[in-house]
Amino acid sequence: MRWKLLIAASLLASAASAGAFYAAWYFLLAPRGGRAAPLWATALSLLVPLGAVTFAAVFVYRHTARRRQVQAAATALLASLLTLAALTLGPGLLGRPAPILLPSPPTRNT
Repeated sequence: MRWKLLIAASLLASAASAGAFYAAWYFLLAPRGGRAAPLWATALSLLVPLGAVTFAAVFVYRHTARRRQVQAAATALLASLLTLAALTLGPGLLGRPAPILLPSPPTRNT
């Protein structure tokens, strides 16, 4: 097996897919301000990571001579797991800004 190719393609695909997901979310879904996002924007944010993982698996399949199916499947699985880990752990590791808490105005007892 070509481990370097498998790992490099998986890491690159997961970085590209997580970055594309966050970019699509930031530019397409976040400006909606609490309103429902259009279906095409939601589908696009989910299809981009799937496309990156598929591209990496096809790339590994085309650039190996033996055990093509096994290496392509391993690349797709590893890239999917790394993407899921990046999407799950990303906001926690990068830190979310703390919400601004404003004091409530005093109540009047009349």
